[in-house]
Amino acid sequence: MTATTGRRRGRRILLIVLAVLVLFPVAGVLVVAVVPPPPTILMLRQLARGEGLDYQWRGLNQISPNLVDAAIAAEDARFCSHHGFDMDAIQKALDHNAEGGRIRGGSTISQQTAKNVFLWPGRDWIRKGLEAGYTVLIETIWSKRRIMEVYLNVVEWAPGVYGAQAAARHWFDKDARDLSSREAARLAAILPAPRRYEAAAPGPYVRRRASRIQAAMGTVRNQGLDVCVVGRRG
Repeated sequence: MTATTGRRRGRRILLIVLAVLVLFPVAGVLVVAVVPPPPTILMLRQLARGEGLDYQWRGLNQISPNLVDAAIAAEDARFCSHHGFDMDAIQKALDHNAEGGRIRGGSTISQQTAKNVFLWPGRDWIRKGLEAGYTVLIETIWSKRRIMEVYLNVVEWAPGVYGAQAAARHWFDKDARDLSSREAARLAAILPAPRRYEAAAPGPYVRRRASRIQAAMGTVRNQGLDVCVVGRRG
């Protein structure tokens, strides 16, 4: 083999590797655009730790719009207007963290969905970089409605309990489609720490946070901040 032939072969191998690295994430995002995602890395990790796995997929038509509004009110008020990243929220989080105290994140629902479905838990820079890439992909390929649908189906709401249907059954013994405004607000209120807080019999912190979320849900509806998911009302 000549040196020139060796270089050409090396370039071909490099191009193949790069193509795989690019096409694999795209293929995964395309698949999940039309079918429910399989159990995620977090789900499988917690299952291995003995927490069980209660993951019951429901289409968005089978989930109460109250939970959509609660998620937007609690997690991402600009969900329908941003393209995956809320720069104002990120800057506020950076300013808050620079002042000390408890670390606050600025992740959007799109970023959380990308992380939950395709990646592993953690805060390392490699994962954060991949999260940004997957966020761009799902914002490009999926609709906002699909992003919300996947998010509400994979987010953790108690140890071993994932998604709106499993959460509604676990906490309130009802289907996700029947969640009231108050119940939806309580579910959204425990999202920062679903292993610490309870939605059915909440303590003072969750009650206060749920009350604020429930009030903000009215703003979400009145200002059409959920229009990309539920459409226009009236």
